[in-house]
Amino acid sequence: MSWLPRTLLYLVFVVILLSGSFPVGESAIGVNWGTISFHRLKPSTVVDLLKDNKIKKVKLFDADPDALTALVGSGIEVMVGIPNEMLAALSSSTDASDLWVRQNVSRYVVKGGADIRYVAVGNEPFLTSYSGQFQSFVVPALLNLQQSLVKANLAGYVKLVVPCNADAYESSLPSQGAFRPELTQIMTQLVSFLNSNGSPFVVNIYPFLSLYGNSDFPQDYAFFEGSTHPVTDGSNVYYNAFDGNFDTLVSALNKLGYGQMPIVIGEVGWPTDGAFGANLSAARFFNQGLINHVLSNKGTPLRPRVPPMDIYLFSLLDEGAKSVLPGNFERHWGIFSFDGQAKYALNLGLGNRLLENAKNVEYLPSRWCVADPSKDLTNVANHMRIACSVADCTTLDYGGSCNGIGAKGNISYAFNSYYQLQMQNAQSCDFDGLGMVTFLDPSVGDCRFLVGVTDHKKSIAFRPPHRRTTIWTSILWWVWFFLML
Repeated sequence: MSWLPRTLLYLVFVVILLSGSFPVGESAIGVNWGTISFHRLKPSTVVDLLKDNKIKKVKLFDADPDALTALVGSGIEVMVGIPNEMLAALSSSTDASDLWVRQNVSRYVVKGGADIRYVAVGNEPFLTSYSGQFQSFVVPALLNLQQSLVKANLAGYVKLVVPCNADAYESSLPSQGAFRPELTQIMTQLVSFLNSNGSPFVVNIYPFLSLYGNSDFPQDYAFFEGSTHPVTDGSNVYYNAFDGNFDTLVSALNKLGYGQMPIVIGEVGWPTDGAFGANLSAARFFNQGLINHVLSNKGTPLRPRVPPMDIYLFSLLDEGAKSVLPGNFERHWGIFSFDGQAKYALNLGLGNRLLENAKNVEYLPSRWCVADPSKDLTNVANHMRIACSVADCTTLDYGGSCNGIGAKGNISYAFNSYYQLQMQNAQSCDFDGLGMVTFLDPSVGDCRFLVGVTDHKKSIAFRPPHRRTTIWTSILWWVWFFLML
């Protein structure tokens, strides 16, 4: 009767295949914690903010030691990141990968330490706009880092992933999804590696960018309340862009033979300012709809009852020092403002009905720099240009929350942004005598004149946002260089 157990296992396997479904697991809602900001909260304040909101998963874009130290003992699962600029060195040398793992993973993954579960190797390295710049480094870097994790006895616990932009695949219909032709070989290698090591496929999906970049894109298709312009794909009907995009990836993976690979959404969200359609109500409508949709476990037409494994909202906090090359909205993705104050009511489905604000935020004194109403402001343009070339004035542009406050309001906003950036230094409100300090909040309606926070590293306002990336890239490059001698 030894054939019986084997037969039963076979029957169970057949039933699972015929059911056409995947094991149902509950999706987890996490957040991206970016730090490209002129006004950075203390990392301990941010971790308390995560804990108060019962957020159990966080994704970093580097391996910032201050952030990781603050996460020690928090019980929050962490994805650390390796910037694209480091991939060349890591792909060329196991000594470089050993060093990186030792400094950024091993030292924290100890009893009572930081709970690092994933290492993101690069960030959207296959992005079309990079023109293949990082493409050849990805898989070799993965292989070296995997060896380093094995040496550190962490390969079974810490998984390597590669966050991809949705432009890595394409199709007019979800069922016809395929990776870009020039990526077919490398994607086959990547998903094979992920599958062999128990890692998910991580993708960033942004319906907002589809709406922003295409005037013909149906607005209601970007959200989750149904659409008057659904996409019909055979017997499947798609009522929102997220599901359509997700299933396009499912089809692309299926064409490579990995149709059942778990998928994590590394970034998804909606900005609140800096563009037409980027506002508080739209952001709340999208994010709440997304959360409800995912936590309903409804899944998608190609993966019914199987939502993404995890979803990381982009983003936790606004980042006022980010590049605005994609658009001014880049600085306004946070569900919280730069100082940890909730922008709108949002139920994350994690136990709190509403978002909890950051506590014990250390603000600068309540004072603002505005244009002196008694002065002739005819020649103020150059001062505004200088102020806004340094500080963040993106809310003043078309579609921004401060776009309608008038010429004098615009001047005052620019002056104040610069003044707060300079930690309220008295001279920074001079502007050749055109500025003055006031103790009356000049905010108008939804246009908020900020007051800065006491930075845990005050020099952040004056240093390039990717300084740590540059330092690590230099270290790893020199390791690689000397090994090649």
